[in-house]
Amino acid sequence: MPEQKEEWGSKLGVILAVAGSAVGLGNFLRFPGQAADNGGGAFLIPYFCALFLLGIPIGWAEWTMGRYGGKKGLHGAPMIMGAVGKGRLARYLGVLGVLIPLGVSTYYVFIETWTFAYFLKYVTGGIGIVQGTPIAEQTAASSSFYALITGVDGDGSLFTGDSRYTVISWVVVFAINMFFVFRGLSKGIEKFVSFAMPIMAVCALVVLVRVLTLGTPDPTNPEQNVLNGLGYMWNPDFSALGSFKTWLAAASQIFFSLSVGFGVIINYASYMKRQDDVALSGLTATATNELFEVGFGGMITLTAAFVFLGLSGTAGAVATGSFGLGFNTLPVVFAQMGAFENIIGALWFFMLWLAAITSSLSMYQPAVAHLKEATGMAHAKATSVIAVIGTIGAILTLWFTAGGGFWSTVDFWVGTYLIFVLAMVQIIYFAWVFGIDRGWRELHQGASIQVPSVFKFVMKYVAPAYLIIVFVGFTLQNFKASLAASWASTGSRVGMLTIAGILAYLVVVTWMGEKRLRAAGVDIDDTNPAD
Repeated sequence: MPEQKEEWGSKLGVILAVAGSAVGLGNFLRFPGQAADNGGGAFLIPYFCALFLLGIPIGWAEWTMGRYGGKKGLHGAPMIMGAVGKGRLARYLGVLGVLIPLGVSTYYVFIETWTFAYFLKYVTGGIGIVQGTPIAEQTAASSSFYALITGVDGDGSLFTGDSRYTVISWVVVFAINMFFVFRGLSKGIEKFVSFAMPIMAVCALVVLVRVLTLGTPDPTNPEQNVLNGLGYMWNPDFSALGSFKTWLAAASQIFFSLSVGFGVIINYASYMKRQDDVALSGLTATATNELFEVGFGGMITLTAAFVFLGLSGTAGAVATGSFGLGFNTLPVVFAQMGAFENIIGALWFFMLWLAAITSSLSMYQPAVAHLKEATGMAHAKATSVIAVIGTIGAILTLWFTAGGGFWSTVDFWVGTYLIFVLAMVQIIYFAWVFGIDRGWRELHQGASIQVPSVFKFVMKYVAPAYLIIVFVGFTLQNFKASLAASWASTGSRVGMLTIAGILAYLVVVTWMGEKRLRAAGVDIDDTNPAD
């Protein structure tokens, strides 16, 4: 008996699924730190430039290409890109659309495990910070628990002593991910995201209200109040706009946050119906992400840290990076809230876990879809294969924890560099090979809105030029040094080999898919356009 065809249960379902993929840890942890470190309110200028010149137009291109591929019965990024790009080169470049989410999942679920472990600890009494003790002691207790959970003390440390709590939490988190992926699009991912997104919004709203009503909790430090906390985040430092680093950071944040160039949108959109609206759907998913990022993430994290810890503590938190801010500093902040400590702490980390899992679910789906399409596997078998790959990646991530060498290497090359590459490939093929006029017609098929014509120019000229400049500039200036750094430790070397291994496997699967689909008479090179 043939399997039931995968499809979304509703138009809202696919919007929430894409928004869930986009709304993740980057919204609540990465964005506030990036903004504070790159000009505060001034950061919003390059941020929104990147949003309108890169994020939204490339996102529309991905939605359009995905739905177009779905018309031809194609769902994997390699085969869809092969149809859009009319040939083998585009198809093998499209392998990046499977490599990126699958590669990122190897460490993203590890970080997701931290959020789950913190949530459980707050539900059961806290992470060991004693209220009323000096801030230095509270910070030390927070750092100690963070080291325990993350295994930074050395490779293999998570498999000994109390750190095994992380491994147990990973088993639970990974099992939840696989359960919903096994259930498929409508019964699994869509159903979970449909209730997770509203719950996440409620949790974020509760935490935000609590933060904005803190007032001046310490009368001896009247300058540490909510208004000054918001000012620390949003007062503009326009001198930062003269730094190329600020503009690059803004573009990176948009890609990281919206899942543009990630391979998820193009897969999700392929399950839409022929006349389903992709123009308004893409814009709605983006707007939802921006609400969580700018509206919630932008006002919760640093504001709370400033109110309780002051400028020096907050600046120090920013300097430690996104994870230091979210997992080291905020637990100290929660300890200053008295009886609310465990409640707010549990809500915060439960919200982070929901944000993480709605993203991680989307990371497995493109690989499952590609494997089913290329080999003819049943959904359950394809999911099992991806689960095995995910487990191998997780074991490596859980073992090579010293200095974060393994996962930081995968994060840089797969989760940053290759995202730029795939976004560049997609927009060039969409605008110049598929054709901007044809793409524009496809974008507006069944659309409820008329996209301003200026975006036609942006898609064809501005976005490709921007990405080519960034790609060439980085490759010439930093590629050699970055490659050397990624070979400096055992963990980072294993990370590079893991990337190469997954890529080789996906290339072989794509080659098998070409032979199988051609033999079945599927038009994988778009010789008969489905306009």
